[in-house]
Amino acid sequence: MTRGKAVEVFNVSKRFGDYQALDHVDFTIHENEFFTLLGPSGCGKTTLLRMIAGFETPSEGGIVLFGQEIDQLPAHKRRVNTVFQSYALFPHMTLAQNIAFGLENLGWDKPRREARVAEMLELVHMTPFASRRPDQLSGGQRQRIALARALAPEPKVLLLDEPLSALDLKLRQAMRDELRELQRKTGITFIFVTHDQEEALDMSDRICVLGQGRVQQIGTPAEIYEEPENRFVADFIGETNFLDAEVISIDGARARIRTPLGLEFDAAQKGLTSPGPATLSLRPEKIGLQEQATGNVLTGTIRSRNYMGGYTHFVVETGGASLRVSRRNAVSQAESYAVGQEVQLGFRDESVRVLAQ
Repeated sequence: MTRGKAVEVFNVSKRFGDYQALDHVDFTIHENEFFTLLGPSGCGKTTLLRMIAGFETPSEGGIVLFGQEIDQLPAHKRRVNTVFQSYALFPHMTLAQNIAFGLENLGWDKPRREARVAEMLELVHMTPFASRRPDQLSGGQRQRIALARALAPEPKVLLLDEPLSALDLKLRQAMRDELRELQRKTGITFIFVTHDQEEALDMSDRICVLGQGRVQQIGTPAEIYEEPENRFVADFIGETNFLDAEVISIDGARARIRTPLGLEFDAAQKGLTSPGPATLSLRPEKIGLQEQATGNVLTGTIRSRNYMGGYTHFVVETGGASLRVSRRNAVSQAESYAVGQEVQLGFRDESVRVLAQ
């Protein structure tokens, strides 16, 4: 099904004095999409969000909201609302009054306001707390009210600026599920900013990875993780092993590779046009140990072992490299491997990605 365009960012750059925060950024966000801007601190993701909201203006380029150019449109005239990391609730107001505040400013009459406030409280499962004040709530409850207040005026786009970062791990995980469900129920386009790769992979329809003020890659969570287009993306999203290699030949989306490990095989590639030095990305969970060692098989020695509950992580030293290997602990009291033990390890050709330099 084809979806319309909610937000279009055209060749946007932003400078603060001599500092280039964003450098010719282009992408399109679809209607009813959960779209995430992901990257390390200082990559420009919050600056980009603030430009969509109307709190900053581009130095170059333009932004279109549902077909309307909004570069010169004041923030209060954009059908966009923002949920901030701090929630920014009014401490002297009840939760119902917090939600109603923006509606009153928009000129909604009292019956319409009250009906919308009740609807929003029910949507975020906070109806019994309507008369409480923010200081009587937990962090997760304040988060829900901030979302309800932002959703109440029926925005076309909801911007979320690292809204889960102040919560503890268990609550963050629970709120991820609630946010995703809210987006599905409302059908509103969500633009979510985070530096947390797990959040991005868990919630997003698509992810835009930003680095050094530029778009590094845009794709579904599976595409970003399984098919990173460059070293920055492969390194930032999850764990990976980087291996130096030589491209012997290229045939479309495949390349013939020779590695210092003494192996030669075919691997997926994108962006390479000629043979020469290359970098390989190989995820630790794609490497099998012992009976799971298939495909390109090596012998190595375990140098470290870390038990992490669902997985055990190893560092295995081979003749040409030290490889990080992750093994799922599928069976209680399963066979364990000791430091210093010699093991076989292997990986399939399709598990390797040849990266553009």
